[in-house]
Amino acid sequence: MIKMSVMYPDKDGAEFDFDYYKTTHMALVQKHLKPFGLVKTSVDKGISGGGDQPAPFICIGHVYFEDREGFEKGMAEVGHFLRGDVLNFTNITPTRQISEILD
Repeated sequence: MIKMSVMYPDKDGAEFDFDYYKTTHMALVQKHLKPFGLVKTSVDKGISGGGDQPAPFICIGHVYFEDREGFEKGMAEVGHFLRGDVLNFTNITPTRQISEILD
């Protein structure tokens, strides 16, 4: 299984609309990537970096795919559209990580 994590770092002046992200953006993700093997999505809201430290990321969104080929094909075909929606919910430039789930 493949997981892509899209991480939105906390920074001065950061804005993030969780309601839009959870309801509208993730619905678009599911609609457009499900034909390519999207299994599920999840959203993490950062609350702490441990102790009194702020969370390093305001939000982390995860998308899970059956296999790497489906992920790569889906992102090649609709990734530009999904990335174009980012300005509707944040002013943060995200960082992405693609991982293989080992468990």
